[in-house]
Amino acid sequence: MALDQQTLEQLLDTLSRFVHERLIPAEATVDTEDLIPDDIVTGMRDLGLFGLTIPERYEGMGLTTAEEVEVAWTITHAAPAFRSVFGTNVTIGSQGLVIGGTEQQKMTWLPRMARGEVVASFALTEPEAGSDAASLTTRAERQGNGYILNGVKRFITNAPVADVFTVMARTDPQKKGADGISAFIVDASSDGIRLGLPYDKIGQKGARVCDVIFEDCHVPAEALIGGVEGKGFRIAMQVLDRGRLHLAATCCGLADRIIDEALDHALDRRQFGRPIGDFQLVQAMLADSRTEHDSAWAFVRDVARRATAGEPITRLASQAKYLASEMVGRVADRAVQIHGGAGYVNETAVARLYRDVRLYRLYEGTSEIQKLLIARHMMRERRELGSSPGAGR
Repeated sequence: MALDQQTLEQLLDTLSRFVHERLIPAEATVDTEDLIPDDIVTGMRDLGLFGLTIPERYEGMGLTTAEEVEVAWTITHAAPAFRSVFGTNVTIGSQGLVIGGTEQQKMTWLPRMARGEVVASFALTEPEAGSDAASLTTRAERQGNGYILNGVKRFITNAPVADVFTVMARTDPQKKGADGISAFIVDASSDGIRLGLPYDKIGQKGARVCDVIFEDCHVPAEALIGGVEGKGFRIAMQVLDRGRLHLAATCCGLADRIIDEALDHALDRRQFGRPIGDFQLVQAMLADSRTEHDSAWAFVRDVARRATAGEPITRLASQAKYLASEMVGRVADRAVQIHGGAGYVNETAVARLYRDVRLYRLYEGTSEIQKLLIARHMMRERRELGSSPGAGR
């Protein structure tokens, strides 16, 4: 159920205060220590951030997609590592269960995810299967009253702190593509799970990422999401639709923050006896950044409204993620240029955010993969709707 406008505005106002009073002041420390303070995580739990999209019947807020992107935009006016603390619960960690789980699976996991008692993580990517997710090799072999998992998952966000994994594994080795893949909800304390060392990333310090190794890990039959084999890949793709739109909104939120940083510097920094913002080439960079952000944000909001109305958004979600992730990269680059030498020093916010935003063009589908998905959907839609000009969107 959608929130009424007043309640949504109150939520966004509360989150904005949390961002400016708690998160932004902690950014430098988090970047240095590569750790989110416990009191901030507690504050996120108290605000209900871990259950934003989990249905109300499972103790979440049950936000619509249109409401979710507004929250994502607001919260990522702070460094994106803060959002990652609860982000996997909100998007890819919980939505597989919401979309395809049995009622028992939902009752077992979703309320605890919504309360922030359980951190969920999404284990899809492998050393040889990232962009081509349908070629994954992690195996789930039926044995007795359950399955035996073997394989390696790579670059898994929140894996070091996860309590449960949504794992994509091949249950039918005879089917090489997507049809042989199933989804499992796996307790992180299960025997046969080993974690790699956390990766030392160039940005988004505080967001914990590592490999997850499954070695003869036994999971019960009840762990098969939906109780049916062969639906895992389709669940993953549905989850990624909403996840990509969520990420697009975070790109826009970060871009808006970075533009503010660049604008403040342009007004304060003086050269040749006047603020550098008086110079036309600096003004051009500011104007380009604001225009690109506003265009991307308008598109993201439109796609979110379509999703909330029940329209299919697979192509549009890829477009939004591609558009917004490329946009925020350009905005961050211009902000560093406007700051000059100060923009290359880690003590400044734009330097840290410049490193942070680079990841957006890589995860949940690289920009190149988004282009392929967009074009393939365009051609499929044209074939289905006919060849006349204007037949499809």
